[in-house]
Amino acid sequence: MKYIFVTGGVVSSLGKGLAAASLGTLLEHRGLKVVLMKLDPYLNVDPGTMNPFQHGEVYVLADGAETDLDLGHYERFTNCTLTRANNITSGQVYETVLANERRGDYLGKTVQVIPHITDEIKRRIRDLGENSGADVLITEIGGTTGDIEGLPFLEAIRQFQLEAGFGNVLIMHVTLIPYIKAAGELKTKPTQQSVAKLREIGLQPNVLICRTELPLDADVRQKLSLYCNVPIEAVIEGGDVEHTIYEAPLNLQDEGLDEYVCRALNLQGTTPDMSDWRKFVQRIIHPKKSVRVAVVGKYIELQDAYKSIYESLTHAAAALDCAADLVLVDAEDLEKEGADKYLRGVAGVLVPGGFGDRGIEGKIGAARFARESRTPFLGLCLGMQIATIEFARNVCGLENANSTEFDPETLHPVICILEDQKDVTAKGASMRLGMWPTRLGKNTLAHQVYGRDEISERHRHRYEFNMAYREQMENKGFIIAGTSPDGGLVELIELKNHPWYLACQYHPEFQSKPNAPHPLFKGFIAACLAHQD
Repeated sequence: MKYIFVTGGVVSSLGKGLAAASLGTLLEHRGLKVVLMKLDPYLNVDPGTMNPFQHGEVYVLADGAETDLDLGHYERFTNCTLTRANNITSGQVYETVLANERRGDYLGKTVQVIPHITDEIKRRIRDLGENSGADVLITEIGGTTGDIEGLPFLEAIRQFQLEAGFGNVLIMHVTLIPYIKAAGELKTKPTQQSVAKLREIGLQPNVLICRTELPLDADVRQKLSLYCNVPIEAVIEGGDVEHTIYEAPLNLQDEGLDEYVCRALNLQGTTPDMSDWRKFVQRIIHPKKSVRVAVVGKYIELQDAYKSIYESLTHAAAALDCAADLVLVDAEDLEKEGADKYLRGVAGVLVPGGFGDRGIEGKIGAARFARESRTPFLGLCLGMQIATIEFARNVCGLENANSTEFDPETLHPVICILEDQKDVTAKGASMRLGMWPTRLGKNTLAHQVYGRDEISERHRHRYEFNMAYREQMENKGFIIAGTSPDGGLVELIELKNHPWYLACQYHPEFQSKPNAPHPLFKGFIAACLAHQD
């Protein structure tokens, strides 16, 4: 078993997750089996209760784990199917160690960061590696070298390196090479300092991924090699991608990253064939056409809040040889100024998930615009609930129909809390989470899009369609296109007299991949193209 640890230096948001995922892609294309994991230093047990303004999207795994958004990169870029074991937070580690102490597992010893916390971190890394059956485990350490909360993870890796053997462990350090415009040169000193900090801890990087706006010349590479004690061929330029993040594996391959890693770890793989990946990237860079799609959300200003949705739209558009030209609309702006101002002329409307009542009326306005203008519509999770509320109010005449999440006293609770959620008081990991089956109705648009009778999708919600309103809404052209196998929960709806209007209670964006776009997104983009034409 070979282990690669990815650390970050100088500043955060350098793209460690993308670098780890890109290396995973390259190694998989060499015929190696790869598994990835993320170590996060925060004390939250998981990101499930964290505000998107704090942390970006919560990525949900098949087993129901609410995880860091970097795991989305891992699953999209590789063939991994991840579980809760692939995302470890400091909170989980401390929770386990304290539970052990309460049980008396430590036999009265003083419980300390070393060895108890570091032993628990190493145990989780080792267990995942051994149980995965993979050739390589790539582990990203969140945060920046020198952060006080990340020190237990780095100390655990120092110990782990000794136990696994130096020939079986590689440290890849992602670092910033800033360009000082006034001086007209790239500066290596910040990287030297972050590497020095790592070496104080007892970790010597084997590879440097140098995030830079300008190409690294030979002098800069030589300086980095000399002062950071890294072979010059292991100084890898990680420049900003020009068009899409999917260029990153190709750029790193051109720099010889995978070749060097395989030599350093004595990994026996084939010559990688990246031709399919290159074709996908070329379709993104040189599309034959484009289509304007509006995304109406409440976290629009946050780049990472709807990360998986944006990537899924990119996958679907590339499969149809077009570009998805996204029109990002703040639901609150739409609420104040009307849907027509923001949505007139778009080829499709997508309403994503979310929590809380801010911007809800704006989203309802977007659903109404799509229905009345016969514009293709895709609603995800909350987006399905929004579509239901809009139809109940404006087609069925149920005045002020709402969800009990937003108005507990509404006279027409067309969306209400799940029965098994009514007594839940703890917020963390208590929603309907993970992969659940859905049975699709015959002769529905959903069945046509999926081409199957039954599907399985990832969920993250507490509220559902209220079955007391089923008959009343179906009589007006509201179609329940998919339900749970027992028929008790509505999973997917569509409209009878609309060319393409689908909304689902689950999150299809978590199962889309570059060369395997999700059917719902591909169908949506195809409908948008037809509407635009």
